[in-house]
Amino acid sequence: MALAIGVDIGGTKVAAGVVDESGAILASTRRPTPSASAAEVERTIAEVVEELRADHDVAAVGIGAAGYIDAERNRVLFAPNLAWRDEPLRDEVAKLVGLPVVLENDANAAAWAEHRYGAGMGEASLMCLTVGTGIGGGIVLDGRLYTGAFGMGAEFGHLQLVPGGRRCGCGQRGCLEQYCSGRALLRAAREIADVQPDWGAKLLELGDGTPEGIESRHVTAAAQEGDPAALACFEEIGAALGQGLAILTAVLDPGRIVVGGGVAEAGGLLLDPATRVFHERVTGAGHRLRTPVVAAALGNDAGLIGAADLARLG
Repeated sequence: MALAIGVDIGGTKVAAGVVDESGAILASTRRPTPSASAAEVERTIAEVVEELRADHDVAAVGIGAAGYIDAERNRVLFAPNLAWRDEPLRDEVAKLVGLPVVLENDANAAAWAEHRYGAGMGEASLMCLTVGTGIGGGIVLDGRLYTGAFGMGAEFGHLQLVPGGRRCGCGQRGCLEQYCSGRALLRAAREIADVQPDWGAKLLELGDGTPEGIESRHVTAAAQEGDPAALACFEEIGAALGQGLAILTAVLDPGRIVVGGGVAEAGGLLLDPATRVFHERVTGAGHRLRTPVVAAALGNDAGLIGAADLARLG
């Protein structure tokens, strides 16, 4: 049985696991991400690989990295939360570990995992979105991961939803993730608590009496208890997500849409309004097959499972 190590690198942690051909994680480990130095990140990757391969015979290493990967899948051109600027990550790690290394964007790796082993199994063409602090994305077309001509496809979070809208960290305005993300959910809740404190009383209570004290988990908890203000926050960001899905579907026409990420763990609170608005606004509504919108199945492990599988496939 061929084993591979998958490494998922985010802004705060490096998570790694030994993954078999069925997508099962046989062993795992993690380290804090040393975000100030590219060389330190590479050494950390080598450390987790060496730890895991001490007890398992692995054939390759796959890396899912939060950043823009070049078309050759060797260099991280830019990572907003890490010290990577045109960094030859694949080759540098391969030198350190002495194994074949495959490099992919972390959201693409997660999409591949959902296609192979999760909520996208059996569907040859799908879109996957991760809704967390921001929005990541991945595309599988005809059973193959699609990354674009220059390797930077599926940056769904930076689809311009509102021309001239809210400023985004990417330098543009009106990006989807400014209206549907953990930040957007928090912004909506704090705004309600600030300008309509009677309506937002439950949110204020959870936030120790101030809008600034409200956290995303408070909004989710209040919504799960049926609080109208918290539910309105999810309706707002869900509608934005649905509009984004409608635009993307007009271009890609996927057979299935998989939605994961920390905010999406709220389940129907987000997916119900998103699905409703999506089916209302998609091009040809009422005259086309309804694309299913489903929750991701693999959770936080999707990135490392997908990276390992891509490494095994070479």
